[in-house]
Amino acid sequence: MRFILFLCLSCLFLNCEDKQSKQKNKTQELKTETAADKPKLVEPKKRTYPKLTDKNAMEFFLKYGEENKENKVRITTDFGDIEILLFEETKYHRANFIFLTKQKYFNGTQFYRVINNFMVQAGSSDDIEVGRKRANIGRYLLPADTKRGFKHDRGVISMPSSEIDNPHKLASPFEFFIVQQHGGSHFLDGDFSIFGRVTKGMDVIDKIAAVETDDADWPLKNIYIRNVEIIQ
Repeated sequence: MRFILFLCLSCLFLNCEDKQSKQKNKTQELKTETAADKPKLVEPKKRTYPKLTDKNAMEFFLKYGEENKENKVRITTDFGDIEILLFEETKYHRANFIFLTKQKYFNGTQFYRVINNFMVQAGSSDDIEVGRKRANIGRYLLPADTKRGFKHDRGVISMPSSEIDNPHKLASPFEFFIVQQHGGSHFLDGDFSIFGRVTKGMDVIDKIAAVETDDADWPLKNIYIRNVEIIQ
């Protein structure tokens, strides 16, 4: 009788120990799975420049231009590549374009105004993401720089004036236009700031200028800037 009682107690003890072991293993597995499934927090990139305004933009670009001497860029479009030389003489506008290029601002913007035998204008879009990019960079205008002796010859890149009431022709920093007209568009001289010229890809400009547009000169089929990058 004692032997039978001992045997029953032993079985009960072993059964409890086995259940505890299984429960412990199950808990460990649960903890392991939870840790593996938890997403890792990504450290946000620290802002390396101030939010730009009309008050701080000129000082910022003066210093930025001294530290970033690049003056050649390549614009990749749906129609091919355009290479541009930025003029040293228009230092604020050069620095601004290099800055926006390095911030990847132009990527995804469009040639949104096209007039054949006149010019093609780019740097904006109806995409909400472009508006977010601008808001993140800041709100500012650039001063006119029109007395360097440059003319609106075919192939020059120039900055349009802001759409706001603007008697001083302050430039919209996010947009640009390239003169496509053979013989140039010299009636623009003195009103808009020329800050570079196309060195390669005027055939691409001609293709863009030839597309069909609506009554507001917006291409019927969007023409995207896929990438803008610094080149040597």
